[in-house]
Amino acid sequence: MGADATPLLLGERVPGQAVLEELMALQSRVPPRNWLQRVFGASPLRPETITWYKGALGEIAVGQILEGLGPEWLVLHAVPVGTGSADIDHVLVGPAGVFTLNTKNHSGQPVWVAGRALLVAGKRTRHLHCSAHEAARAAKLLSTAAGFPVEVTGVVVIVNPKKLTIKSRPERVAVVREARLLAWLRQLQPVLGTEQVAQIAEAAVRPGTWCRQPPATTDLPALQRSFTALRLLVDQARRRQAAWALSVPAIGLVMLANSAQWGAAILQVLGGP
Repeated sequence: MGADATPLLLGERVPGQAVLEELMALQSRVPPRNWLQRVFGASPLRPETITWYKGALGEIAVGQILEGLGPEWLVLHAVPVGTGSADIDHVLVGPAGVFTLNTKNHSGQPVWVAGRALLVAGKRTRHLHCSAHEAARAAKLLSTAAGFPVEVTGVVVIVNPKKLTIKSRPERVAVVREARLLAWLRQLQPVLGTEQVAQIAEAAVRPGTWCRQPPATTDLPALQRSFTALRLLVDQARRRQAAWALSVPAIGLVMLANSAQWGAAILQVLGGP
């Protein structure tokens, strides 16, 4: 879809925008780290912001992958739905059909799928149910806006799992790891003609298709700069934690090898003989 076909409000929303807005709002209330915390690599994130941070990284990663789709595809990000704060991570409209993507960042964790169950590190989740509900909701809204039935496939995109095991395919949605997403989309057979794609895309880009109130205007450059700065701090903290993890055992070995000298030095400081 060309840039002229995409309205400002939805077409220019960036991957993870809704998550980024919530993350930075929460992070703005987190007290800054003190000097000692920075030296020892304490994370600038707090328990209430870690999940949002990981979610943002996941949606941004998937958004970058979706840039590889051809011009025959419409790709929307962070599509606001309903009257609350709900949004759809990514909406795709192309020859292979219409898809709602629900991105889940389970980096380093094993994911197991069978039928109606999706487990992360052995714990059952609601990912499949939520994705199916999201697709059904999108199908209803797009059908009303386009004026003809629109089928939508829900997809759970697992970002960087330790391992993804699919024992049996889910009944109503697809589960794909992000590294395989483009290949999976490209191997699907065309089900929509050019005219149908254009009609559905025209409905999809209208904010009124998805929600009554258009999303509030956001200073995207400022939002992205804030997140980039936070990401740099998080990465810096992790590097310092890793450096301390390596250096502390080494310091311990040196002290052990020179225990007599260290003991004498300590006694001297304490005023001993």
